Amino acid sequence: MQPQDVSGLEERAALPGASDRVKRVFDIVCALSMIVVLAPLLLVIAVMVMLDGGPCVFGHTRIGLNGVKFRCLKFRSMVTNADEVLKELLERDPVARAEWERDFKLKDDVRITRLGRFIRRTSIDELPQLWNVVRGEMSLVGPRPIVEAELERYGPYTNYYLMTKPGITGMWQVSGRSDLDYASRVSLDVQYARTRSFAGDALIMIKTIGVALKRRGAY
Repeated sequence: MQPQDVSGLEERAALPGASDRVKRVFDIVCALSMIVVLAPLLLVIAVMVMLDGGPCVFGHTRIGLNGVKFRCLKFRSMVTNADEVLKELLERDPVARAEWERDFKLKDDVRITRLGRFIRRTSIDELPQLWNVVRGEMSLVGPRPIVEAELERYGPYTNYYLMTKPGITGMWQVSGRSDLDYASRVSLDVQYARTRSFAGDALIMIKTIGVALKRRGAY
């Protein structure tokens, strides 16, 4: 799948249409409803993570719509000194370093706690992002939020990522997740940006339920 020309996309991103306003209202209503319904689960997970040692939620700087940076929230799934552990691992393990440089993640990540592995495989760790949706930093459906260093992976197609809000779920999540290489991820983001619609978002959300239950491609 080859991304297409991006000329003119900045104007489209800057001038949201009626469909974007409908999407925003839908995001707010659904996110607030899910927060209320899932409140007991959110509380239980928060307590369990805190009992595991350290804060229950952490925020990592990600790139959002039009390149605006924001704090993407997650339940903490890693040890509290994750940055130091990663640095030491990459310095002594060339295989892990190559995997990190290729995918920006590790399949067998030693930083992840036992509880963290469970909430990652079930995608429960991403539920705090519902608050990012309410705040308007994310959408329920969109490209997976990335760090600034990943923008270079998009090359001439960077604007395709920047023209949409990152999503809690999206085409990447329902198309194989971590089983896909990065080039495929970029292509899926381009496809979403070019074809996004309310009906398409609804279909992705339905597919997300099945993917989360099967835990396919999650680590």
